[in-house]
Amino acid sequence: MIDLIDVGRLALGLAFGVAVFQLSAAALAVARRAPELALSARNAATVQAAVLTAAVASLSAGFLSRDFSIAFVADHSSRDMPVGLTLAALWGGQEGSLLYWTWVLSVFAAVATRRMLARDAELGPWGLLVLAAIQPFFVAVMAFATPPFKRLAVAPLDGRGLNPLLWDSGMQVHPPMLLMGYVSFTIPFAFAAAMLIRGRLSQAWLRELRQWMVLAWAIQSLGLLLGAWWAYRVLGWGGYWGWDPVENVALLPWLVATAYLHSALAQERRGVLRAWTVALVLLAFCLAVFGTFVVRSGILTSVHSFALSSVGPLFLGFVGLVLILSAVAFLYRLPMLRSPTRIASLASKEAGFLLNNLLLLSIAIATFWGTIYPMLSEILQGARIAVGPSFYTQVNLPLLLALLGLLGVWPLLAWRRTSRRAIWHAIRWPLLSAVAVSALLVGLGLRDGLPVLGFALCALIGAGITLEVGRGLRAGLCLPSAQRRLAVLGIFAGSRRRLGSHVVHLGIALLALGIIGSSAFKAESAVTLARGESARLGAYTLTYLGLESESSVGLETVRASVGVARDGAFVGPLQPTRRIHAGWESQPTADVAIRTDLPRFDDLYVLLSGWEDQGARASLRILINPMVAFLWIGGTVYFVGVLILAWPARAPVRGAVRLGPVAETSAAT
Repeated sequence: MIDLIDVGRLALGLAFGVAVFQLSAAALAVARRAPELALSARNAATVQAAVLTAAVASLSAGFLSRDFSIAFVADHSSRDMPVGLTLAALWGGQEGSLLYWTWVLSVFAAVATRRMLARDAELGPWGLLVLAAIQPFFVAVMAFATPPFKRLAVAPLDGRGLNPLLWDSGMQVHPPMLLMGYVSFTIPFAFAAAMLIRGRLSQAWLRELRQWMVLAWAIQSLGLLLGAWWAYRVLGWGGYWGWDPVENVALLPWLVATAYLHSALAQERRGVLRAWTVALVLLAFCLAVFGTFVVRSGILTSVHSFALSSVGPLFLGFVGLVLILSAVAFLYRLPMLRSPTRIASLASKEAGFLLNNLLLLSIAIATFWGTIYPMLSEILQGARIAVGPSFYTQVNLPLLLALLGLLGVWPLLAWRRTSRRAIWHAIRWPLLSAVAVSALLVGLGLRDGLPVLGFALCALIGAGITLEVGRGLRAGLCLPSAQRRLAVLGIFAGSRRRLGSHVVHLGIALLALGIIGSSAFKAESAVTLARGESARLGAYTLTYLGLESESSVGLETVRASVGVARDGAFVGPLQPTRRIHAGWESQPTADVAIRTDLPRFDDLYVLLSGWEDQGARASLRILINPMVAFLWIGGTVYFVGVLILAWPARAPVRGAVRLGPVAETSAAT
């Protein structure tokens, strides 16, 4: 019989040995300018991916076979867990999630190293060297500091199982996607760092870097959306974003990556913001590693982070070293990164891109400061001072509103310079649409200025997108009938980036509608009802009908039956539930009952808080979350746009626009 622990340990030992060989080969390839050594380093990256795949397969096999002699398996699974959740337990703890992190990095690196050498034979070895210098750290931390293949002297008959909060389908998709998002920022960092070290900007590498950055941004976007969906359904507090430290650090690289994508477009089209594009790539990776440090160290209180761990100082030292080296390389090569052209006018797309970056970075800085402040206050003052959601709302809300306003106007401006007359001609209809929406809301009795402003800005964005699409369609329809169909279909087919941008911006406007509506008009009540009693909240009347319980192996489920009527008409039952897992009796978990009324776009959200006298009375927490449906609709639209942007482009054709006015930029090395 195969001993999975021995196989896993052997695979990790081989992975570390291969990582050291890869680093040595890459360093010698650069020092001796030896292409054959660069090929050896590239092949070593593939071998490392293969042996780490064997390690992941061994741990997964341990979960599936219920091999509780493996300490990690015993701590994070049990016999009564379903297969899907058992496999997801791989990333349910420190050791397994680091193994997954390192494995995904090895797979990405195996693909990226081949593309590096294929795109630029001179820069390729430098990119290999950067990746080869990063990978041994993660392999060493995972293999030696938090090994996932510890053997128990006596294997228990059953494991403890996952934390009850993780018993959800979201566990199977959100953590691996978010971890993959963190990992994926490594590859564009390697491209950017290699160009800085070598002192040459390659247009082929800039294109490749952008593709990897779009991929990282897409994965991180999906991870954040899935996290909001999971939190709303599982955590039981009625929200989808709580400005939790782990949520914040996942948002930070996404904000920076979003700024990068806009900078990259400005650089490609007009040759401006070149230094921004490189700096944002470096910063995104540093923030991704910082996020990993926060989750792994446990130094900040969060429902998502692991317990206090010895790997925290290792990650802190690593991110500090990367940040210092990146800053030194960036400042040293800053003359090379100066843009060949300047922003000619504030009334231009280029200026809009710059302002967009400043707003996104301002949000990132405020969020970063609020996240680390409790830790700094404890170090400097000896007392941990918590930073609540009100801080982020007060600081970030004006910035977010400004960003929405910019999003509604700046895409309508021209490159280089827009005259006053052209500005008015471009924005008059979107602006009038926003004013009309504001007047309508005020006429309907809405007096709160912030929601009115937010809805008006969303209307501004939607009207601007409609105007842009309408202009393209109108131009196509003016052509002769024989050319009309091809022209209309080709309006966006020839500019997939424009189509993707429009869809993403529309998704953001819909997301903003959901966030504004659910935050401004939320209603909540906590009631205790006897069987047959009713409570009213808004248009809903809820009647408590009774309680039932059932038991299975390792699990007790208590379910309340609640009848729901809206405006006096019965619309159906809801069954909020509490689960009590064996070994986790002190941590009962809620299954929230949610009813979505799509015609009205609101959610009725009911949580079973407790019960008395064997179910004769039940305590319920009832929330009405208006317009939350727009959040999920907008998230879907947004991700469709992300997929359009991230879909691999065809090879450049003759006549295509170059990425910038300067094909190559070199500096003395």
